[in-house]
This record gives sequence, structure tokens and C-alpha cells, in this order.
Amino acid sequence: MSEQLTATKASSDMAKDLASQEAAETKSAETMVLALPKGRILKAIRPILKAAGIEPEDGFFDESDRRLRFTTAAKGVDVIRVRSFDVATFIAFGAAHMGVAGSDVLMEFDHPEIYAPVDLGVGACRMVVASTIETAEKDDPRSWSHVRVATKYPNVTRKHFATRGVQAECIKLNGAMELAPGLGLCRRIVDLVETGSTLKANGLVEVEEIAQVSSRFVVNRAAWKTRPDEIGAFVQKIRDAVHAR
Repeated sequence: MSEQLTATKASSDMAKDLASQEAAETKSAETMVLALPKGRILKAIRPILKAAGIEPEDGFFDESDRRLRFTTAAKGVDVIRVRSFDVATFIAFGAAHMGVAGSDVLMEFDHPEIYAPVDLGVGACRMVVASTIETAEKDDPRSWSHVRVATKYPNVTRKHFATRGVQAECIKLNGAMELAPGLGLCRRIVDLVETGSTLKANGLVEVEEIAQVSSRFVVNRAAWKTRPDEIGAFVQKIRDAVHAR
């Protein structure tokens, strides 16, 4: 009887081991997803992706191609083309394993499951507070207690002003921020600038800088824990490609 029980237990253990092995193999064989943002940043990161061996197929860069998911030069890695803020969402909730996102998006999203191991050194710009020239000349930031701000980044904006004890009422806009002060929506904006020419063309001036911004290679933390060799290898390839530029 004891021999039968021992044999049954051994058989059960073997079945569990086989199931675990099959699950691991299935996980390993699962296609990884790389999330990339639409827009001009694609041109800047294309050489990095190519050097790392994960350049998307040509259709990915063709705006007339209506597909959203494409293959890459790397076996077992597909790429999806999404809006910049959606990259963070796909990564945070595990729908994508790796991606490229601006540090502005990461600051705004601020999700613990997103890890940014590599600064790609492209897409450099600054996040700033700006206002009309008239407001800037008359206003003293030290006297602020409450401000109304138009921005695409309400979370970052509130945190920035809160550090100096100022309450920020944020009006969420997804573009054309520079119009807001002139149309009486608010007196200040928080937006990204490269040269400042757009601010100047719309009668605005920079008041203060919030952060330096650049594009980062990001990964889902849980995915890296479950597939450390694969994702770790791609992180190193990206890092090497950036350093070789």
C-alpha cells in the first residue's frame, strides 16, 4: 500500500514538473511587445533600434499603413505604434513588455511598474512654466498662493507648485497651450519647449524651468522579473547602441 502511495506521489510530482516546464516554455515562446510612440521621435530612435537589432518592418514607418502591430528584425518581438501617453499605459499594465517614452510622460504617469533603465539621449527639450510678457513683468512668483495653469501635465504641474506651497488649478489641454493666456483661459501654461520660438511667436515668455526632458527606453518591471535574460539582453543592446552614437 505504501509503495502504491509512493508511486502515486511520484507520478503526481512528475506531472507538476512537466506542467511547470510547459508553462515556462509557453511563457518563453510568447511574443514580446515593444511599444513605440507616433510622431517625429520615431526618426530619431530608428538608428538606435536598428543597431540593437529590433528595427520594425518598413510598414511601421509608413503613415499610410493602417496597421498598428508590426514585426521587427528580432525574432519573437513585435512592435505597436501608439500615442506617446499610451506607451506608458501599455507598459504599466503589462500589455507591452518594452517601449520608448518621454521622461515628461513618465513623470506625469508616475507608475511603479514602469522602469526606465536607459536614457536614449534624443528628444531633448524642457518642461517650463510660461506666461504673457505683461504677466511676467508685473508678477512675482514669490507672492503666488493660487495659480490657474493650462497644461497637458496636471499631475506634474500640481506637484511642482505644491513644493513651494502654491495651489495649482490645472486646466487640461492636449495641445495649442500657447493660445490659453491670450484667450483669457488662464495667465500661465506648463508646456514643453525646445528653442522657445513658439512661445515668442505667441507673446509668451518662460518664467521657470520644471525639468529637463528626453526619451527613455522603458520596461515593465514584472516582465523583466519573469523574463530577465531576454529583456535584460535587449536593455544592454539598447544601452550599447546609445553609447556607440
